[in-house]
Amino acid sequence: MWGAAEAAVTCGLVLLLLVAHQLWWTNRQAREGAERKVEALEREWGERGERRDRGDAPSGSSGAGAGAGAGADADVADEPPPDAVPDSGEAPGHASTRRQKPAPTPDWDQAYAVLRIPRIGIRVPVAEGISKSGVLNKGYVGHYPRTAQPGEGGNFALAGHRNTHGEPFRRIDRLGDGDRLVVETKKAVYTYVVDKTLAQTSARDSGVIRPVPRSLVKAGRGYSAPGYYITLTTCTPEYTSKYRLIVWGKLQSMRPR
Repeated sequence: MWGAAEAAVTCGLVLLLLVAHQLWWTNRQAREGAERKVEALEREWGERGERRDRGDAPSGSSGAGAGAGAGADADVADEPPPDAVPDSGEAPGHASTRRQKPAPTPDWDQAYAVLRIPRIGIRVPVAEGISKSGVLNKGYVGHYPRTAQPGEGGNFALAGHRNTHGEPFRRIDRLGDGDRLVVETKKAVYTYVVDKTLAQTSARDSGVIRPVPRSLVKAGRGYSAPGYYITLTTCTPEYTSKYRLIVWGKLQSMRPR
């Protein structure tokens, strides 16, 4: 009986340590790593901007789009078409959104943008791909492959953990109409505005990340016409991965850096 009691206590302590590791330590590590990555990206963009202001070419490049991380955001054309952002609701005085040239795909698992959500105090790197080990477990937000890049027509679709490993999307259930989703790249700042949410859908509901996002499970939820969209996806309910929570928004404005 004494031996069984010792084994039970030991097992309980091990389980407690595992829970502490998952709920506290992974969050701490991932948040610190993600914040360092955001700062590194901002330093890189600042240095590029200074070289551009001086008229210097970036070291090792032969023009826009060269280098390992180049092309993560699209080049801006000189003349915007009048219908660049359908139903944008852009306020007077905001920078106009301009037609974008197709951008090369960023390197796999590479952080190339920053997502800011002022409503819930989020500032997190965006990386290419949605693998757990290479992206999500680092506390990053992952970009779904084969969906649009920031500012492009179609659907810029993102995934993030809701619990553990930095949990950047822990509070996205609090987002609602009019909340801003700001995406920064080395060339521009894109502001999307939330206008639709879907509290719960199947984990296999691929319609929510299509170019015209529309649920295949929940009839009538989503959009019916092409546009410039952003989609945030995460697991729900909390501490499970049974369903998905969806937040959608439309591109409102673009400001060159």
